Amino acid sequence: MILAAGRGERLRPLTDQIPKPLIEVGGQALIDRHLQALSRAGVNKVVINISWLGEQIRDHVGDGSRWNLEIAYSPEPAGALETAGGIRRALPLLDSNCFLVISGDVLTDYDFRTLINDRPGGLAHLVMVDNPAHHAGGDFSLTERGLLQAKGDKRLTYAGIGLFRSEMFADLDPDVAMPLRPLLEQAINTGQLSGEHYPGSWMDIGSPQRLAAARQQTG
Repeated sequence: MILAAGRGERLRPLTDQIPKPLIEVGGQALIDRHLQALSRAGVNKVVINISWLGEQIRDHVGDGSRWNLEIAYSPEPAGALETAGGIRRALPLLDSNCFLVISGDVLTDYDFRTLINDRPGGLAHLVMVDNPAHHAGGDFSLTERGLLQAKGDKRLTYAGIGLFRSEMFADLDPDVAMPLRPLLEQAINTGQLSGEHYPGSWMDIGSPQRLAAARQQTG
């Protein structure tokens, strides 16, 4: 699943006219990069949630055939349903009880086959990266056993890439907005949230400054 329903407030006025996943970096839309990478990893179906300017995403991506993918869309109401709410709404479209979720506004060379071929036993497994300057405090710490903790000295940032099990969202109302963080914290409390540290290329395209840096980096 690619999360593509957000408004992109911090990238306005650019996102007044174009949804964030269609912003181009290196001459290619962010969502196109994800779809190419997913296809290379052997994925055959992708669900995309849409809200703000969602028809632009639908028109651009189409049925996914140019990437040898089957695309399904999960429309959300104005204002969207936040991350956990959006995943809950899309559950009927996801054919597996274990699925990959990717934020549509990240730029990375992470190989998605790593997650697809090594499914964890808990409720979710997150890709973690070194803390960027705009999020210096990080999100969670990673133990030697590969579990994530809310506290700890070596904190890392959630990359917006993870493998999730449907039971993590099954009790949510599909019509109510819900952030992901509380569910992650619940999974931590029961020892069911694992993670891995990815030291490779990753950027969150969440501000004009970070977009400019990404474009400079990719030429």
